[in-house]
Amino acid sequence: MYIAASRTSDLATETDRKPALKRVSANVVALGMVSLVTDVSSEMVTAVLPLYLVLGLGLNPLQFGLLDGLYAGATAVVRVLGGHLADRWRRLKAVAGFGYGLSAVCKLGLVAAGSSVAAIGLVLAADRTGKGLRTGPRDALISLSSEPAALGRSFGVHRAMDTVGAFLGPLVAMAVLALSLGSYTSVFFTSFCIAAIAVLLLALFVRDRSGAVDRAAVSARAALGLLRQQDFRRVTLWAALLGLVTVGDSFVYLVLQRRWEIAATYFPLLPLGTAGVYLLLAVPLGKLADRVGRWPVFLGGHVALCLALVLLCGPAYAALPVIALGLHGVFYAATDGVLMAAAGPLVPAGLRATGLAVVQTGQAVARMLSSVLFGLAWTLWDLRPAVLVAAACLAVVALAAAFAKPVRP
Repeated sequence: MYIAASRTSDLATETDRKPALKRVSANVVALGMVSLVTDVSSEMVTAVLPLYLVLGLGLNPLQFGLLDGLYAGATAVVRVLGGHLADRWRRLKAVAGFGYGLSAVCKLGLVAAGSSVAAIGLVLAADRTGKGLRTGPRDALISLSSEPAALGRSFGVHRAMDTVGAFLGPLVAMAVLALSLGSYTSVFFTSFCIAAIAVLLLALFVRDRSGAVDRAAVSARAALGLLRQQDFRRVTLWAALLGLVTVGDSFVYLVLQRRWEIAATYFPLLPLGTAGVYLLLAVPLGKLADRVGRWPVFLGGHVALCLALVLLCGPAYAALPVIALGLHGVFYAATDGVLMAAAGPLVPAGLRATGLAVVQTGQAVARMLSSVLFGLAWTLWDLRPAVLVAAACLAVVALAAAFAKPVRP
């Protein structure tokens, strides 16, 4: 009797425990919906922008690399500021909302910029500033709304919903281009309308989770003090080093377009390959990271990107672009949310937005430099040598990061 009752009790306890680990909070789902709609808007622009700038306005790889680096790195200056203000004011939702709103308005800025490369550069910088302001508070809201043991799952669910938007964005862009007879202005205006809906969703359905934190403890000195913590400092530095040898998305798609001579009409479809695999694997790889360790999964994603770059230099077989895009999707599924899940527990709750923003800033600065360096290498050495050098550098840094093991099991 006692043994049977004990087993029954153990089974009940185990049953109660499993749903708790599987549950994803409503706040995470609401944030996922906001990101889904926002990504439809942003990916509409991202899908057509490389083609518009390179083929439409005639930029060479170095010029495009400078602009793409600005696009990636403009967030670096404001990420820590956004995270710090959100923690300091205990207004994670408000700071994130301002960032979403700024990015929405910038879509109208693209309409006003016309064919001026300088004006487009300024608008893209402002758009990425909005992204920089919102990313730290948003990820802090996800982290603070989740069970510690299920952070990988929560970030995986959010990134999967985000990727649904990334998947739909290029399709919407193609539909708008078809209906407007190739008008990029129509794409940018439609993108603004969709981004405005995302801001409304944030205001109505997302709840703030700042917690009772002493404002005096959230200071610039406390933020800088995070880098004195060995584990957090190591994660930040290795994430930045890996970002420095990562080839940007736009370059991956341009390489595919050049090597396989893909028609301009189908160029916006290339990000769908990445987004589709990302969507399928974001949650499973997040759960795997919770189970086996977040750093090994994070490094595995960089190995997938390295293999994708090698395939881009291989023979022009028809199947290779599909495999390369699949590996590109694996890279994002294994790195984007997983890094935030790995870094989150290393930061006190009162500095969560600031700490995650510090990690993201290191990556943003590194990827900005990466875009410029890859554009320069492509201009000086041509396409294949530049890609092979990038793949070799990524392999070396990933191997070194595997030995360093900055995140303890």
